[in-house]
Amino acid sequence: MFRFSKDQMVCEIGGVKFGGQPGEYPTVCCFSIFQESDKLFDKGSRRRGFNEQRAEELLKTCDRLWEETGAIPMADIVASPGEKFNTYIDFVTSHSKMAFCIDAIGMETKLQGASYCAEKGLLDRMFYNSLTVFEENIETEIKEIMNIGVKHVVLVAFDVNDQMPSGRIKGAEKLIDAIEKVGAKFESIIVDTSVLNGPATALCGIANRMIKERWGFATAGAPSNGSYMEFKRFQEKGDLKGWAAIDAALEALAAFYYHDLVFTGPMAGAQRVMPAVAMADSFLATAVFEETKQLPKSPDHPLFKQYNDFAEQLRVRWDQAGELKKIQG
Repeated sequence: MFRFSKDQMVCEIGGVKFGGQPGEYPTVCCFSIFQESDKLFDKGSRRRGFNEQRAEELLKTCDRLWEETGAIPMADIVASPGEKFNTYIDFVTSHSKMAFCIDAIGMETKLQGASYCAEKGLLDRMFYNSLTVFEENIETEIKEIMNIGVKHVVLVAFDVNDQMPSGRIKGAEKLIDAIEKVGAKFESIIVDTSVLNGPATALCGIANRMIKERWGFATAGAPSNGSYMEFKRFQEKGDLKGWAAIDAALEALAAFYYHDLVFTGPMAGAQRVMPAVAMADSFLATAVFEETKQLPKSPDHPLFKQYNDFAEQLRVRWDQAGELKKIQG
């Protein structure tokens, strides 16, 4: 259940590793910041700038939780169509050590952001979000980011005519074929299998397992898309604590179920999401140990960060069991 015969890609972005075999490395929590509805903007007005003090607090909170829990935060920097990424990238990189992605609807906006990162020497710390099956000029986009020097890229895999895991495999095939046709090479490919709603995150997990079995790529999804669809319903009931519970639960379930990276919604949710994902990582690592008798490769894994005494007990008991077998043999 927890080991693939196919070699698994280990991504290293911004100095941190993720992907690989299940349980080896922490799950990435990629939080959006500067999206259209972000409360950092005064009444939604982007032209007036953003609340820099609040933005810095959000970034520092993620960095603190990273240190405390072992769950890895990254910033999903969002720009509106026609808007430049420059100010947002400068702010995030000057106030936090975390890696980030550039995220926009239009190709031109994304390409501008990628070019700016290249100019600033940030391509090791940035991943491109994303190449999608919905882009009509996908080969042109691949050529452009290849020429810019982009190293890490997300593929959004989907098929509108087949919303089961098989459709996501078809979407991945289409994008991989386009990359191969252009002759592009990337250090990291992360496949995002497109969440439709909360329960459908299970289909993403199944698709991610299939992707790992076939290609060995790191896998991702956006369970927050499913949980935030439920926000209005819970808000109308006056039950935001109930909504927060299902959001944290959905992120954690995804982390356990073949997601190396989860797009976790607005950064304001980090205090509920990162501890939940860290627990899921520890849960997964323990289950993997039972099957493989191997502990995580990352020394900063949540199992070691928060439950190091327990991890040491697992290791010692297995070592003792091995010695006993040698004696009996």
